[in-house]
Amino acid sequence: MAHYHDSEDLRHIEELKKLAPEEFQGFVELDKIVGRDGGKIPRKYRELIALAVAHTTQCPYCLEVHTKNAKKAGATREEIAETALIAAALRAGAAVTHGLLALRLYDRA
Repeated sequence: MAHYHDSEDLRHIEELKKLAPEEFQGFVELDKIVGRDGGKIPRKYRELIALAVAHTTQCPYCLEVHTKNAKKAGATREEIAETALIAAALRAGAAVTHGLLALRLYDRA
């Protein structure tokens, strides 16, 4: 069976940088806001927010990076678990509200 997510893929990041240098630099600059210190939101919470988003976007690379960074920033296993379940609740809520949209679209059809 093929494995689509492999952390070894990250070794190709330099190739991506060479192929689209300006776009890559833009991504790097945007990505820096997650791990920065000195914002109104402390670093631990920035990482937990990023982790919640990673759960909803289902990005395994982001899960790995932000779990490690959250731990380094002082997050506990309990906070990691709660983050996953909060993200799951929001994703489920979105499915329910999309269900409402589907009903409205059905009624219009």
